[in-house]
Amino acid sequence: MIFAALNEANFEYDIHSLIKAFYPEEEVLVKAGLPEALIAEHPEASFYIVVDYGRENIGIALYSRSEPMADRLVAVDAADRKETKNRLKQTLYKLLSEYSGKALPWGTLTGIRPVKIPMDMINHGSSDDEIRSYMEETYFASPEKIDLSIEIAKREREVLSRLDYENGYSLYVGIPFCPSTCLYCSFTSYPITAWKERVDEYLDALCREIEATADMCRGKYLNSVYIGGGTPTSLMPEQLDRLIGQIGESFHLCGKDSRIVYGGLPDGGLESGEITGSGKALQQIHPSNHLLEFTVEAGRPDSITERKLEVLKKRNISRISVNPQTMNEETLRLIGRAHSVEQVKESFHLARDMGFDNINMDLIVGLPQEDIKDVRRTMDEITALMPDNVTVHSLAVKRASRLRIRREDYQGLRMENTRDIIRLTAESCRKMGLFPYYL
Repeated sequence: MIFAALNEANFEYDIHSLIKAFYPEEEVLVKAGLPEALIAEHPEASFYIVVDYGRENIGIALYSRSEPMADRLVAVDAADRKETKNRLKQTLYKLLSEYSGKALPWGTLTGIRPVKIPMDMINHGSSDDEIRSYMEETYFASPEKIDLSIEIAKREREVLSRLDYENGYSLYVGIPFCPSTCLYCSFTSYPITAWKERVDEYLDALCREIEATADMCRGKYLNSVYIGGGTPTSLMPEQLDRLIGQIGESFHLCGKDSRIVYGGLPDGGLESGEITGSGKALQQIHPSNHLLEFTVEAGRPDSITERKLEVLKKRNISRISVNPQTMNEETLRLIGRAHSVEQVKESFHLARDMGFDNINMDLIVGLPQEDIKDVRRTMDEITALMPDNVTVHSLAVKRASRLRIRREDYQGLRMENTRDIIRLTAESCRKMGLFPYYL
């Protein structure tokens, strides 16, 4: 355990996150109070960090038991909170880097989407070189990660340029049911078998909320819809059809045949009656519609059936997910997913055969007991399927997950997520012709 004692409560999250980035396998505790008393309460710590906030400077020291190992004093202007936080994290980073002998690829960047920084700078006219200098000097990020963040910012900016920021909005609809609860899951999600008799009640309430939301958004343009969860395809086909139909009706997304239709934005040069579309699907534009994408997270392969896919196809859903998380049978059993690798392939091929041409697949790296060989096997299997999008998550063990709540039952589990593993997933995606647009 690593213990950080602060003389006042300030920037606790930032300090905790940065220490955890250097020592991911260690428990990290951050408390405010009298440092000497706090340290005495925790004699089990492998080492201590003491942060002393002053009016014009911050002192940071590393101790092993009672012996000082290193310290720094940094001048700050307490009135400038952002700059104070940057200087605090820079100083702590240097101390931890010297002590551990490690450098972090993203430097001091914690608690923020890295792409946000170059995105803001690009929007204000900064050059790539100016962005590189700023991110290196301010956050100590590596050249590789800086270039990646600039690349993604430019691609993301292009995608987002299609949205109507002044009058547009996006809609998220949550379905809190799943076939089973995964070991690492912290979302609001309940086993569908235990609640199947009350799902219609949930949909009654949800449909009322959809109508109320549509009323509140009159005069604005719905740019995208995402139905997530949980697992939306835990619903029965008729329940799924009812939900999507309600969204289409309430937000005026449906043509005469009750299919969701897609159009252009107000300044996109598209008029009623023109033809547009994505991939193989071409639709007649609905005069009042500005929808660019409608995603339904089909998710669990064991919840996907031909009848449910027929509902999604009938409603002209533009994007779905078939989410294996891993293509290793032993891991699937360990994390509590009730499907097999073969079911993943069958569900994917079924969706392809039915004409779905925008299929996402979610993966998680750092799953219990998996190493780089397991991840390589997963990526090889995914490459053979050639999905249209791939989302790679790094496992974060959240407080509400079984993995954390009952951690004494899982102490022997190994969780490995290295730079080589992340690099492997990126290289595999590039071989499929997929390039990052969000980070």
